[in-house]
Amino acid sequence: MKKVHITTTALALCLAATAGTADAKVRLKLANALAEDHPTSIVLQKFADEVEEKTGGEVTIRLFVNAVLGSEREVLEQVQNGAVDITRVSAANLENFNPIYSAFTLPYLFDSEAHFYKVMDGETADMVYEASKPSGFLGLTYFDSGARSFYTKSKCVETPADLEGQKIRVINSHTSIEMVKLMGGIPTPLPYAEIYTALQQGVIDGAENNPTALTLGRHGEVAKCYSLDAHQRIPDFVVIANGAVEKLTPEQMEIVKQAAVNATTAHKEIWRQAVEQAMTEIGEMGVSVVEPDLAPFREKVSPLIDEYRKTPEIASLIDAIGSVTAE
Repeated sequence: MKKVHITTTALALCLAATAGTADAKVRLKLANALAEDHPTSIVLQKFADEVEEKTGGEVTIRLFVNAVLGSEREVLEQVQNGAVDITRVSAANLENFNPIYSAFTLPYLFDSEAHFYKVMDGETADMVYEASKPSGFLGLTYFDSGARSFYTKSKCVETPADLEGQKIRVINSHTSIEMVKLMGGIPTPLPYAEIYTALQQGVIDGAENNPTALTLGRHGEVAKCYSLDAHQRIPDFVVIANGAVEKLTPEQMEIVKQAAVNATTAHKEIWRQAVEQAMTEIGEMGVSVVEPDLAPFREKVSPLIDEYRKTPEIASLIDAIGSVTAE
């Protein structure tokens, strides 16, 4: 039998070709600060699974939950420098990286849940996704994070006057801080994880969030009044780094986009069920629920809307959202 001699150079070329084939597979990191059993984590795993299946394993996405890669702000910085490829993040944190997202944190921007969905499923949201490209990332889709309302330890918030002197925990965003000030409360930015203890110890008198905060976050054990003023509907966004987009072929990117939209569709139903269950459990926890007249609250925050309208880009977005009807 004739022996075949492989030179060192030929072997090196062969190994290089094999490595090139292996590197053709794209591996992406997806970060979510929320728990593994949270509705967004559940649908993000479905998103990752769909991308892997539809690309025949050429694109794999590994999901990291429970903020193991850092806070939302820290992860956004990693998205910008390429250390993380995709993340789910609140518009309240995105406004610190691209001002266009600040419009979504404005109080009473959306008239109802139906209005919210009509806007977020339409062309207006698509324009926002593209607008953040200079900031290092693009939007893929959104998730509903519910209507935010006030909950307090004792004094129910039925009018803005009821907020006078009350220390209310807010997200650390300019919009949320100014909103509570205008309503008469004392805004107190705190990490979400510190709310329960802060309520217990009297550091704060209340907070504001969607109903699941009282149940999953157990805040309803301490705060016994929930006022459905629904002052904000701040969406979560799923964003992808510009560098990650460049790793994908156009066909693969289309699969990623469609899988993201499918994740949003799945999330709507899961979220609806979670909110319904939370509202039932709130009653079982002995929390009183009140439905205040929204007009006085809207009037109090109108100066904040006027402030944001001074920026033409944001004013245009506010007008575009306002022009959409929920019918």
